Amino acid sequence: MNAAASSATESTLAPWLLAQQDSLLRQRGHAWLLHGPAGLGQWDLALALVRSWLCEADDAATAGACGHCASCHAIDIHTHADLLVLMPEVQLLERGWPLPEKAQAEIDEKKRKPSKDIRVDALRQAVEFCQRTSARGRGKAVLVYPAEAMNTIAANTLLKTLEEPVGNVRFVLATEAAHQLLPTIRSRCLAHTMVWPASAAAQAWLQAQGVAADAAATALRAAGGSPEQALALARSPVGLRLAQELPRWVREGDLTVLGTLAPQELLLWLHKLCHDLMCVAQGAAPRYFLPQDLPRPPALRTLLRWAQALAQALRTAEHPFQPALMVQALVVQARSVLHSKS
Repeated sequence: MNAAASSATESTLAPWLLAQQDSLLRQRGHAWLLHGPAGLGQWDLALALVRSWLCEADDAATAGACGHCASCHAIDIHTHADLLVLMPEVQLLERGWPLPEKAQAEIDEKKRKPSKDIRVDALRQAVEFCQRTSARGRGKAVLVYPAEAMNTIAANTLLKTLEEPVGNVRFVLATEAAHQLLPTIRSRCLAHTMVWPASAAAQAWLQAQGVAADAAATALRAAGGSPEQALALARSPVGLRLAQELPRWVREGDLTVLGTLAPQELLLWLHKLCHDLMCVAQGAAPRYFLPQDLPRPPALRTLLRWAQALAQALRTAEHPFQPALMVQALVVQARSVLHSKS
């Protein structure tokens, strides 16, 4: 890799993502599918690939984006004419990417709220985008993330373009739920399973982001080994406290911190606690919490019933009638399970 590309890329990509980028750039094809569990860097790797494809440096296609040319700058400020990013509108707004003019106008005029899925209108825009001539002469790229956010109609619209790509256009689809994609979509792409970094490498990366060694270890364990989720946890005002104190707070029914969580967030933590208690109940090591921080597990059948109840609650957690009451009810339920004698 040239020095410019190396310095620009290494500043944004974790080492294990940089290695995957170099491997993928050596492959030939017009569509890639990056898939794996959440928090492994699907978005970062997908964006790095399109940056490299569109970069104006002579060796960018194999060595990675230079980070300094006009094309790289245009991507940095989200204005590249040859790059189309397809994401749910809520995520486009969160990440600072522009919405199509029609969609932006509808939202500005309060006709509707930003969508949480990738609308079929966006895929129709992609079809038109692929048919246009490259503005900068380096080809075009379409980035779809998260790919599972496409409904069946939207996915079928993309499928036609994937089957018969027009001109020099390449696609990268990134997903945390590849099983939700149409089999025909998966079959048209070169699949790449995201690499799970070694614990030592992930912890070193977290420390390079300014996280203390002890906090990095705690966050990485509570995140199940996912470096991105561990970083978010370490930077959360209460994330590390939850990773250490949640079992005790649940057992005591303490709502001081638990009561401030959104139902979805609390449910994810309770799932982790339930998982670890089931592991301990069967003689296995816990994954998310230290053994000494866990209470004695109740009977396995009690934990199984609790796991089913948590899964059921997760279906309505995004739109609860009373979020605060739902949180209280979940804590009461969890406390009851931990104090169960059978």
